[in-house]
Amino acid sequence: MLEVVAATVTFSAPGSPLIRAVNGVSFTVPAGMFVVMIGTNGSGKSTLLGSIAGTVRLNGGAIRLAGCDVTRWREDQRARFLGRVFQDPRAGTAANLTVLENIAVAACRGRRVGLSWATTRALQSAAAERLAAIAPGLETRLDQPIGSLSGGQRQIVTLVMATWHRPDLLLLDEHTAALDPAAADRVVQATARLVRDHNLTALMVTHSLTQAAALGDRLLLVHRGQIAFDVQGIAKRRLSVDELTERFNRLRSADQLDETAAKTLAERYV
Repeated sequence: MLEVVAATVTFSAPGSPLIRAVNGVSFTVPAGMFVVMIGTNGSGKSTLLGSIAGTVRLNGGAIRLAGCDVTRWREDQRARFLGRVFQDPRAGTAANLTVLENIAVAACRGRRVGLSWATTRALQSAAAERLAAIAPGLETRLDQPIGSLSGGQRQIVTLVMATWHRPDLLLLDEHTAALDPAAADRVVQATARLVRDHNLTALMVTHSLTQAAALGDRLLLVHRGQIAFDVQGIAKRRLSVDELTERFNRLRSADQLDETAAKTLAERYV
């Protein structure tokens, strides 16, 4: 389970006002829930994800994972609770190693150091089974260098690697953003099957309104460092792309009004 309690992240630059990228955000993700997070550029969604992963330090508040307060833990210390897939399909894999060898690296994670074969027949069978379950046909590519795969295929292998040892929380950091639409759709389908079949707890950041409406048990819309919309259950399943688009447009309109008012006041008192 994930608990985010009054999380606050501030940034500042010389001569510039303090910016609250994340502003007192609180929410809980129970075990087995698939949460999709969306927001405009600069909304704070990626900063919030980074604060959970440990790449961004909180200025206030707390992060709890699997019952542990990890607020002051480093990224590597939190890694035993987390699986993570990044936007770049090349991240987290070694291009010159085969698909099976990359999976073996993930399978050896947390194992005591010793001299033994990593790419065993048992591992090969298990890897083929897991790949076939979410992307039929990819299990035939185990002996090929992972660098020879397409971006979408590589992301699917990375999904299998990130969840080989069932994580307490799977973080998906815009993991389809660098793919063409067809490949992104295949990765989305593989993600949904993997999360469902293994009953994973997952938090996915996306820029796609279509993905946000179609995927997950819950949607968090982040705006100006806060959660502007939180919907789950039946209401989430009924959520349409048109409704989500309308909410985005309202937020943009409100921002434009605020900017216009600020500009008018500034000009009036110059």
